[in-house]
Amino acid sequence: MDDNALAIERIECAALADLHAAAPAETREAIGLSLETVGTALVSIAANEPSILLNRTIGIGVEAAAVRETVLEVVERYRVAGVERFFFQLHAQAEPAELADWMIGAGLERGRGWMKFARGTAPPPAARSDLDVREIGPEHAADFGRIAGRAFGLGEAAQPLAAALVGRPGWYIFMTFDDETPAGSGALFVKDGIGWCDWAATDPAFRSRGSQSAALARRVGEALDMGCRLIGTETGEAVPGDPQHSYNNILRAGFVETEVRANFVPAARSRISRMNP
Repeated sequence: MDDNALAIERIECAALADLHAAAPAETREAIGLSLETVGTALVSIAANEPSILLNRTIGIGVEAAAVRETVLEVVERYRVAGVERFFFQLHAQAEPAELADWMIGAGLERGRGWMKFARGTAPPPAARSDLDVREIGPEHAADFGRIAGRAFGLGEAAQPLAAALVGRPGWYIFMTFDDETPAGSGALFVKDGIGWCDWAATDPAFRSRGSQSAALARRVGEALDMGCRLIGTETGEAVPGDPQHSYNNILRAGFVETEVRANFVPAARSRISRMNP
């Protein structure tokens, strides 16, 4: 795996692990949250929360070649937890090449992938928006949890998980505002000179006002000011019929596409989703 691809995968794994570490005890218990390492895979489970942001496995075959038993064990962990919908994410350069076949053999099939992006140290282009971008403190943590959580499909019981990132070391949390009204969200996680942009969302009442572009440009600038040599992010891969607003915002901020990470899903759930969009 090339150095940049490995660095971006590592920073995302680190961000997911730190999200779990930030979880308040009552939130962890309410949503059945757990994080385990199975072989080469980082397995995130939220037994009582359907969001695929929390029910996903990342990193298999990245640091070292995986074995088939790991795939079977991960699928079994979700079954035992009663999780019917999850993503088993497979990096394009993961090893061995048979991993995709093993996942299909374990009862999974390909769903919509996530496009990964990276950028270097070029200054971010100016973003046009009439909203203010501010780094927030605890006074707006609940607002961040609400706006970001709803956008990423988190129920009310899980939204304090996102709110807990505010003020946490390594995390820099930004929001856009219309005067004093919170409008949008965006987070930056920094570790070992690498930045990871996550939790980009806009309250529906403030869409089409440049909130995401402004928050992303600010995060890129902050990451560069902190000396980051590489910044990554991701969103759903481009598919026909999707306006790809987030995708285009990312490209305008100077990111380039690196690879599509495949998302394998339980086969029966995938068929149901296609019949009932």
